[in-house]
Amino acid sequence: MAGRYDPNPFEEEEVNPFSEPAVRGKQSGQSKFSGGAFYTTSVPPATNSRLSPLPPEPADFNYNHGATVDIPIDSTTDLKKKERELQAKEAELRRREQDVKRREDAAARAGIVLEEKNWPPFFPIIHHDIANEIPIHLQRLQYVAFTTYLGLVLCLFWNLISVTAAWIKGEGVRIWFLAIIYFISGVPGAYFLWYRPLYRAFRSESAMKFGWFFLLYIVHIGFCIVAAVAPPIVFKGKSFTGILSAIDVVGNTVIVGIFYFIGFGFFCLEILLSIWVLQQVYMYFRGSGKAAEMKREAARGALRAAI
Repeated sequence: MAGRYDPNPFEEEEVNPFSEPAVRGKQSGQSKFSGGAFYTTSVPPATNSRLSPLPPEPADFNYNHGATVDIPIDSTTDLKKKERELQAKEAELRRREQDVKRREDAAARAGIVLEEKNWPPFFPIIHHDIANEIPIHLQRLQYVAFTTYLGLVLCLFWNLISVTAAWIKGEGVRIWFLAIIYFISGVPGAYFLWYRPLYRAFRSESAMKFGWFFLLYIVHIGFCIVAAVAPPIVFKGKSFTGILSAIDVVGNTVIVGIFYFIGFGFFCLEILLSIWVLQQVYMYFRGSGKAAEMKREAARGALRAAI
């Protein structure tokens, strides 16, 4: 029979996890009664604790309680001042926009066209916008006319290269100077004399601009014919890469002769394409009634001159 002082086997043992291991060992000891005497059994202290002790906190560690935070807050006066400044800037921009629009309207009523330089893209020096300024039924013809202008630039540039090669081979420096003059005067001259009049004629349907184009475009075709033939009138025609000069040069230097024959082919293509453009523009000019309008304008101009 168990003694009165036997411990309750169902009693839960209370162990403080935050106490030292030795203390926990002492607390976990049990007392038993046997043979009229008490004796104590010790349980070895636990080696693994579920929670490790926290490190000591510094004395001045207060979780930044009481620290000041600078938050800039504009006063009501500053906000109203900024609002007035924004309203003043908006009114100034609106006034400038109205001023620009008024000037554009005045220029449009006066017939002044503001042309922004946009070609070539890498270095804009002229205004050129066929897709937006030329009527859709004339855009194809305008593109072909622009091709003839670029073709003339190519012909004159190749003519300069060929004549330079001939000069190196001993044909003289005078023909090289003439080739430079052809290129420097021909490229801008073709644009301002016949290509831009055609561009503006298609855009404004002006009969006088059509007449100016026809006159100077015929001169352009005549120049290309002379360059393609290269008659021996100026330094035996060797300043042009025509057929006669090519035959003359190829006997001395084959490579330079090949250059001249290629230039002759370029001028021939330029002549054929230019004749086609002239024919198409003339058909449009006659079909649209611009011929009769040009005659009336010429008659009125002659009458005013006579008066």
